[in-house]
Amino acid sequence: MEIPKFVMIIIERLRDCGYQAYIVGGAIRDMCLHRPVGDWDVATSAPHEKIRSIFGDMRYFSIKHDTVTLVDDAHHYEVTTFRGSGKIQHSIEEDLGHRDFTINAMAYDAYGTGKRAILDPHGGREDILRKQVRAVGNPKERFLEDPHRLLRAIRLAAELTFRIEQRTMETISMMSQQLASVAQERIRDELMKILMTTRPSLGFNLMVRTGLLKQFLPELLEGYRKKQNKYHRYTIYKHVMESVDRVGPNPTLRLTALFHDIAKPRVRQKKKGEWHFTGHEEASARLAGEIMERLRFSSKMKDQVVTLIEHHMIWYDSEWADGAVRRLIRRVGPENIDHLISFRRADLLAHGQGDGKLDLLSGLEKRIEELSKRPLTLKVKDLAINGHTIMELLGLSPGPNVGKIVNELMEKVTDHPELNTKEGLIALLKEKKME
Repeated sequence: MEIPKFVMIIIERLRDCGYQAYIVGGAIRDMCLHRPVGDWDVATSAPHEKIRSIFGDMRYFSIKHDTVTLVDDAHHYEVTTFRGSGKIQHSIEEDLGHRDFTINAMAYDAYGTGKRAILDPHGGREDILRKQVRAVGNPKERFLEDPHRLLRAIRLAAELTFRIEQRTMETISMMSQQLASVAQERIRDELMKILMTTRPSLGFNLMVRTGLLKQFLPELLEGYRKKQNKYHRYTIYKHVMESVDRVGPNPTLRLTALFHDIAKPRVRQKKKGEWHFTGHEEASARLAGEIMERLRFSSKMKDQVVTLIEHHMIWYDSEWADGAVRRLIRRVGPENIDHLISFRRADLLAHGQGDGKLDLLSGLEKRIEELSKRPLTLKVKDLAINGHTIMELLGLSPGPNVGKIVNELMEKVTDHPELNTKEGLIALLKEKKME
């Protein structure tokens, strides 16, 4: 096991002070799976206060109980006191007995030899071979210790493409309502990890089966088994899952795919035997914003996702003038336009109908690429003149008329970018003055 130098420094310091120290958790699991190690965590017999004093010369912070997080070269390393029951001095064996899942309940002794180097009292390596997620000991006790583990089981199964062991699965279903006690931020973080797996639908389908999705995202279930129309092969929920699986592994794109049709069941109406979803993009954008606020997403992420959902129905045809393409870029924002095209492609593929609109979308993408090579007038500040010049030339006082003229100039230069020079805009204003 190739252990980073900084991790060995942590272990050596603890041992030199007379304490036990082991590498624990996901690092051993990842090693057994021949995956790059994501997190390096150390469990020790040292009390929390001692850990802080031993590493007092290093950068660290302490948020979790009994855990000190050391910082080295922007990487975080958690050092945690052995966990267990009561106030007695705990052992590594007891610590592992209180961890969530067997594949995370292994420890590595950097100074051990051969098979003795890995402590695996709960059969974690065997469960890795079986490709299963199994709670340590009594599943109910593990989930009561931290109900956040209910979602973590789903995430691990989706991330590793493992199944969840039957007893553990049954307990998750039985205890799904316990998720209500988990902070929204922690739920959000697990949701994002599930969304960033290779096939997020695996995790979402598990959350549907166990009742977890109902606890924190019931709006998504409103589309479960709800049929659409002739343009869609799948139900609303299935289409959303197809979209999420098909779009690139980018947080903004995956969230957009997850929420883009979230309000479809609420606007769904049957007319002449056909389902219609008039205004679903605006309704979905509003609902997505509410959900993301509830889950404590950042305002920046929320605004970006809402914008993409609001404009995801692109009614493009090859007859569009260049000005119409520029207006689309202006509405969505140049920082979002590539995301919009990427998402819309996944959305169309997820219709399951071999949609001919894909060729049109590719045509639009090429036009956006070409037009973006030249300066675009997307904001008022991009105009070659400002409001003061307008007021001076037309003899106007500050007020709504100035704003109206600015908007007219924006429209003119959107259609004819070559007019966006000081001379060109002044000439337009002189014409307007004569009118």
